[in-house]
Amino acid sequence: MAAKVRLPPPHPGKRPVKSPADVSDVTLPRIGAVAPGASDVDTATPRGAALDLLESYRANGPGHDEMLQASGPARLAWEQLAEQARLGRPDRLDASRAEVMRLLQDEGLVAADPAHAWQLDPLPVLVDELEWHHLEAALRQRAELLDAILTDLYGERRLLTSGLLPPEVVLGHPGFVRAADGIRIPGPHQLFHTAADLARNADGAWTVLADQVDAPVGLGYVMADRRVVSEVLAGVYRQSRTRRVGPYFQSLRAALQEVAPAAGPDGPRVAVLTPGPASPAAFDHGYLAAMLGLPLVEGGDLVAQDGRVWARTLGRLEPVDVLLRRVDAADVDPLELRRGSRRGVPGLVQAARTGAVTVVNTLGTGVLGNPALLTYLPRLARALRSEDLTLPSAVTYWCGDRSMCSHVMANLGRLIVRPTSGAERPVLGWELTLDQRADLAARIAGQPAAWVGQEPIEASTTPTVQHHALVPQPTALRTFAVARPGGYAVLSGALGHVGPAPQAAGGIVGTAKDVWVLAPEPAETAGTGAVLPARSPGAAVSARAGEDLFHLGRHTERAESTVRLLLAVADRWDDFARPALPGRPANAPGAGPAALAVLLEALHTLAAEASLAGLVTDPTVHGSVAWSVGRMAQDAAGVRDNLSPDLWRALSALERTLRAERQRQLDDGENPLGLAPALGRLLEALMALSGGFAESLVRDVGWHLLEAGRRLERARRLVSTLAATVALPHDDAVERLVLESVLLANESAITYRRRHPGGGLAGALDLLLVDLSNPRSLAFQLRELRAHLAGLPAAGRGTASRDQLLDEAHDLLGELGPERAARERAAGRRVHLEQTLASIGWRLEELATEISRVHFTRPVVAQWPGGWQ
Repeated sequence: MAAKVRLPPPHPGKRPVKSPADVSDVTLPRIGAVAPGASDVDTATPRGAALDLLESYRANGPGHDEMLQASGPARLAWEQLAEQARLGRPDRLDASRAEVMRLLQDEGLVAADPAHAWQLDPLPVLVDELEWHHLEAALRQRAELLDAILTDLYGERRLLTSGLLPPEVVLGHPGFVRAADGIRIPGPHQLFHTAADLARNADGAWTVLADQVDAPVGLGYVMADRRVVSEVLAGVYRQSRTRRVGPYFQSLRAALQEVAPAAGPDGPRVAVLTPGPASPAAFDHGYLAAMLGLPLVEGGDLVAQDGRVWARTLGRLEPVDVLLRRVDAADVDPLELRRGSRRGVPGLVQAARTGAVTVVNTLGTGVLGNPALLTYLPRLARALRSEDLTLPSAVTYWCGDRSMCSHVMANLGRLIVRPTSGAERPVLGWELTLDQRADLAARIAGQPAAWVGQEPIEASTTPTVQHHALVPQPTALRTFAVARPGGYAVLSGALGHVGPAPQAAGGIVGTAKDVWVLAPEPAETAGTGAVLPARSPGAAVSARAGEDLFHLGRHTERAESTVRLLLAVADRWDDFARPALPGRPANAPGAGPAALAVLLEALHTLAAEASLAGLVTDPTVHGSVAWSVGRMAQDAAGVRDNLSPDLWRALSALERTLRAERQRQLDDGENPLGLAPALGRLLEALMALSGGFAESLVRDVGWHLLEAGRRLERARRLVSTLAATVALPHDDAVERLVLESVLLANESAITYRRRHPGGGLAGALDLLLVDLSNPRSLAFQLRELRAHLAGLPAAGRGTASRDQLLDEAHDLLGELGPERAARERAAGRRVHLEQTLASIGWRLEELATEISRVHFTRPVVAQWPGGWQ
């Protein structure tokens, strides 16, 4: 057994650079000599396998290291983490990282493009309870101060008229929304929720890098990261008594109800306004909505009329009382804000102005994110709250002030320079050439009020798993707070992220980390307040979400039918396409290859022509399994708030299997003989997904649409397969093999053998086409499709054409006698069967178009004369 890990004793660091107490007496500190740091720490520890990497771990530079400089309960927790998670073993580190990646996939957090995939380190950042208590109080004070500033800027504006705050800092910033003047949200606070990016400096003191206040991103990531890391480090997590993050989401949900206008007897209706699945933060928006139990809506799902805001659900309009805004303020209303925005709702600002709807964060909150404001916060804290600011900000010099601008110009080579608008990335002065420095100085001189310079913060480091080793990485935390009647509630944790120069990153970059706030006793769950259920707009779903669910059902069924037919083809290939082997079936010499050719032709009627391997793994081949799975992921991303976590696990299993099969093909070549295992795993995941649809989704309008898509696509694929395989007669031996494969592909072979021991096409057609007891038959699909369509509101559009197409398909099937269809031939063709299948097939195609017309057509957004600008 390895010896218990003992970390080296903490060492003193250097004192931090403090923010100026007031702008009137700004001191201009210079960077002095670097103090000796963690690299000089003696790391002698007891021998043991778990110490191999810890002995070589050093803090990256002279700053504070979260593990090496930990003390008290945090130090003990780090030692337990090192011991139980075996941080010093490369094999254990690699296994933990692989497990994190798998669980992220299960959460739907791994993008198809690895360059944009969410990265999460298995090791958390540990913060002691006592330290967090002081930090929490400071964050609460900061939120109260920002709230007071916001209230004044869109109210009496005494801060501007008194000279406490230069008007250019406010009026010249794009985050100041003049159209929001006078808009107030119910309750004592105008700043609904806020986030602050923090880093610990060289001597261990926390410093605010930036305030994220317009539409703070990250709460969804916080919960997803916690779920993953707490599972990977389950034993450590249970023993650490880490504070839970769940109560914060309860507070957020309650706060959303508290800011609602006067609601009806059913309570407030709340929704999350998102830019859509194309947004880089789409996962965060969807996961947050799912955690809160609220629907995701896009601008096109809403309409402002009759003095309030409504959600366009299938069949009716439903009122919306509160919108949790994830869309930039400038985009929420093309009438009064950014002309031509397609993300917003025309008339939303007027509805907020009259109090018909509450939009949070309120419009115009983004002005608080101006980095120039950091310069003035100490003065404003004393003026508005008669107290000093507890949590300092990064030392910031606003170039709109002449003396501070001169300092920035003289020290460009060692400062971080950033535009106040946030439109460009910060510039690291020490990375610029002399010419680049001169160009930057000229830009600042031309528009000084648009720039700030900041003293660099030497962020603390945290152990991070990289390349089979522990690497110290600079660390920043994003904390969150939400307004409640008694003050601001602060999340007991944060979204950590590590990477080079977090101060200059300007957001969440690099690798994420879970943040554990260590409690001496189990966290209290009582007193968080019972959360009354907020009614969501959408006992029905929006037309957009309904369309996504409909296509999710279709693409899921398309993937399953392709996999099943590929399995049948792979089975025949194994029997007849490889060289003769002992035990090969004794069929007529050409029957096997001929049957295989028929099945391959059937495959290519369902998907674009490609190799068998390409039909499995090539996402560019229309109709391939990979293509269908990619479309499923896109459909699901738009309706994340409707799906359970189990469904995402099934989707991630599909994607993992496809990635593994692509790698196998690269290693072994595209040999069809090796496809069967991957196809089996794909089928298992698809069946799990179907089971989730059947057992996890509420039987609402969305479920009816998803099932309608599945039944329609299953009917289409069955008709296409039969038309390509048995509508044309073949030799008896060939037809027997083809028919057996078709029955296997439609999960009906066992029943067929039991009912029709003598074989024959008529029995197969009876089972696959008209048998209502067979859940794979065409008659069963048409019956189910009719029932699901009957459960849909028609939104005022006529359903006669839709229902007529379904009636005609049903009548054609009723006229098709299996015995007659199997027997009748003309010119070597089963004309009756062929024509009937073709007639049913095109009606099913038209039915899909008609369903979209009746249920998913949305109003065309009116354009400005001359088009959008």
